[in-house]
Amino acid sequence: MKSNLSLIPVLLCVLGACSRPSASRDLVPPEIIGLGEDTAPLNCQHFTRGDVIPFAYAFRDDIELGAFNLEIHNNFDHHTHSTEAEDCEEDHDHGEGTAGENPWVFNQDYNIPAGQQNYEARVRIAIPYDVDPGEYHFMIRVTDASGWQQIRSVSIYLE
Repeated sequence: MKSNLSLIPVLLCVLGACSRPSASRDLVPPEIIGLGEDTAPLNCQHFTRGDVIPFAYAFRDDIELGAFNLEIHNNFDHHTHSTEAEDCEEDHDHGEGTAGENPWVFNQDYNIPAGQQNYEARVRIAIPYDVDPGEYHFMIRVTDASGWQQIRSVSIYLE
């Protein structure tokens, strides 16, 4: 009799887990949304070393946002990311496969306050004066509270 009573809490836990509605599970990745005329950076946009890159996008999720990440890396080897809307028609300062002497790498995580389904992100990123000019990729990543991720990449140029 004692062994049957010890199974009751286990059965209650199993039944409780099975009775949760499936609608509470997050199955949709978050969105990255431009802010109209304020959207920055845009694909093929030029920036000056020693100046700043303004970042302005919104994020949206059906349940809850988590965090976002901004990354900038050189594109001196002319690689692509599948999220780019268009190719930029520009002369490249660095030849195919060239690594450059001082390429810029920026990678920063940003928290989104808990409980947010919509968030407008604005960040000003200082561009070091002494980095190599040329084409760079600006990567935007947003993750929701469940771990789903959305990525957008735009090409930018440093002069």
